[in-house]
Amino acid sequence: MHSIKPLLQPPPDEQILLAQAQNLAGYSLGELAAIAGLPVPPDLKRDKGWIGILLELWLGASAGSKPEQDFAALGIELKTIPIDSLGRPLETTFVCVAPLTGNTGVVWETSHVRHKLRRVLWIPVEGERQIPLADRRVGSPLLWEPSPEEEQQLRLDWEELMDLIVLGQVERITARHGEVLQLRPKAANSKALTEAIGADGSRILTLPRGFYLKKNFTAALLARHFHV
Repeated sequence: MHSIKPLLQPPPDEQILLAQAQNLAGYSLGELAAIAGLPVPPDLKRDKGWIGILLELWLGASAGSKPEQDFAALGIELKTIPIDSLGRPLETTFVCVAPLTGNTGVVWETSHVRHKLRRVLWIPVEGERQIPLADRRVGSPLLWEPSPEEEQQLRLDWEELMDLIVLGQVERITARHGEVLQLRPKAANSKALTEAIGADGSRILTLPRGFYLKKNFTAALLARHFHV
């Protein structure tokens, strides 16, 4: 294989970003980690974000955990997605943390979810448990932006979920709400509580929530582009 090296700074344009992402396809995570000098954890139990960190390093992503997109200058978000042998996603995809207070007057057009999903560089990675982490291979990248239909689906779900949050129903929301976007707890442990609005309008403490793309949405997106 030809020698490749990590981009040490954010790519100046999307052609360079895409070319670098295409260069990674076919490499194993172990190979990429060795070249980048990053130790491979035994598994992802304690290092859930490790694959994302490795690929951010290779692609010159800058945002880290800041609210802007990973490639802010290009307006592109990076999402790694674990897939099975048939190219189907193995889990939901985290989009961003959901605001549980101060939501008066929020609209889809200026929402964080829309900002994060405006343009996404998807990088599929083998995710089946029986494949050791270091041996899992990186797939071909896909630069995606929502079609009008996809945006409408996302918008309707977002509006429904935000209405429930604003009306003090956050505790009633389950992962079954939403066709393509869901809201569920996102916290390292059950002690990490945040403020939300309760049913009677007063402040309550609850687990932080995150917006996630459901697997049916990402599966359709990957299948359409990769003709799975």
